Amino acid sequence: MAIYNIICSLKIIDFFIIFVFSFLLYVFRFYYKYFTRPNPLPGPLPLPFIECSYLFDGDNKKLFTLLYKKYGDLCEYYLNGKRRILITSPEYLEKILTPSSKDNTFMIRFPHLEGYEEYGMARRGLIVNHDIKSWRYNRYFFNKAILTPSFNNEAVKWTNILSQELEGHWKSLGNFNLSKDNLKNENDWQIEIDMAEWARRFTSDMIVILITGERSYTMASYYNLHSPVKVTRSNPLIEDSERFVKAFSDYLFGFHIFMYFGYFSRRYRPGIKDIVKHLLNNRDYVFETLDNIIKKRRKEIEETPVGIKLGHDMLTSLIITNTERDTNEDKNITKDDITTRPMTDSEIRGNLLDALIAGVDTTANTFSFLTYHVCHNPHIKQKMIDEIDTIFPPNTPYNWKYVDLMKLEYCDAVMNEASRIMSVANDIPRYIPNSTELAGYQWEAGTTFHMNISGIHTNENYWPNHEIFDPNRFYKKNDMNNKVGHKFSFIPFGGGLRICPGRKLAMIELSSLVVEIFGKYDVELVDMNTPPKVRSSVVTVCEELPVRIRPRKYSL
Repeated sequence: MAIYNIICSLKIIDFFIIFVFSFLLYVFRFYYKYFTRPNPLPGPLPLPFIECSYLFDGDNKKLFTLLYKKYGDLCEYYLNGKRRILITSPEYLEKILTPSSKDNTFMIRFPHLEGYEEYGMARRGLIVNHDIKSWRYNRYFFNKAILTPSFNNEAVKWTNILSQELEGHWKSLGNFNLSKDNLKNENDWQIEIDMAEWARRFTSDMIVILITGERSYTMASYYNLHSPVKVTRSNPLIEDSERFVKAFSDYLFGFHIFMYFGYFSRRYRPGIKDIVKHLLNNRDYVFETLDNIIKKRRKEIEETPVGIKLGHDMLTSLIITNTERDTNEDKNITKDDITTRPMTDSEIRGNLLDALIAGVDTTANTFSFLTYHVCHNPHIKQKMIDEIDTIFPPNTPYNWKYVDLMKLEYCDAVMNEASRIMSVANDIPRYIPNSTELAGYQWEAGTTFHMNISGIHTNENYWPNHEIFDPNRFYKKNDMNNKVGHKFSFIPFGGGLRICPGRKLAMIELSSLVVEIFGKYDVELVDMNTPPKVRSSVVTVCEELPVRIRPRKYSL
């Protein structure tokens, strides 16, 4: 009652004074904490309430490049209530990326974030899971599903099948152009295509079949958008393939929004709130689609008598984990290491989501950037084609085997150089729950580190002439390989215990696309003076890359 009477006795000027005093007190406290922080590093001055968001428009790569150029390879910035340390030198990464099953200091990518809780990623899957026990559980069964020789063989088998489908779609579009131009030689056709979109649909079909055992036909759907003659496929796993492909690309794009912007900014900040509304609607569609796929497979498994062999796809493997149908139990794993309970549907969804996110856009974008740089370097393209022709002779049907793809040493060097000069992933974060030493400083618990992948891959102290596309940096037969200056100066798949488990699959996909497209077609950019259209967030996405392709004419 006394407090009520005091409030009632206040005048408008009194409320104004209280507001101003509270504001000044907050500002004083904000800057007192900032100027008395331990280990002060160079970096932009944070402002009350908005911190360093005045420099950030959602593009991680642009922000990191600005900070690195202005403040050096060890600097700091503030976003979403956290001090963040940006690292752009590989010499500081030894402790972070050296794998250790006993030291959990750098195991956590992110702390628990309210934003990731809303986005449906907290405590799920692998990518942003901050719960170490949950992460180990998911990682073990994720690895068991995909890091096996049989999975590699299945991947190679499907690259053969999908490459033939891709070739069929392009040939059909080419023949349609021939008929329009009244030309009859079936090998004289050429078409202009968006390589970024075709690569994205190839990798989408690839990942979907490998993780679910069922087809999605996103290449066929995209072909239908450009051809007067439509193809039909019976019983597709996903009805609206075009929406499906875009939905996962948008979901990946939304990572940084829910990491860097707090609840208030996501709801009320102009330019952000509308993006968040779209991302949440998109999240609901993605989750509903995956949940329906999981329910469908559960029902199929329940209706299959025990003892009947099931598929080897990732989804089936995760559903039967720690059930009576799980015949692949690792006797070396104790109950203390891995819990013996089956996976819940939300946990399975998290793993499928991670596989789709990491396996579709990242590989497709790397291939698009490779295509751009190879087309700008004819001598590199020719050397790559010569190696392909040696291992896969022209005018013979391609029947790829894993061992043959691994012989492509120069092509592998080209793929690595494409990953270096135009990194798809922009950021590898780490959060420390306990105090630790790094880069000569003692850091307090709760500090977040961000590894600037693009900056590390182009750091002139470790990459001479870093702006030049030069596969010889990685070519095993060339002594120039020795000029890779530091073992952590090239980290396209991260490192340590949280290194990307799908890296081998990514290289199989990339190798297959390189062989199929550059081995069978002449590829050139439609406009040599126009760079690829890109969009950056936590990853850099190639949104458009117009190219002109025609069947190769082989020398007799």
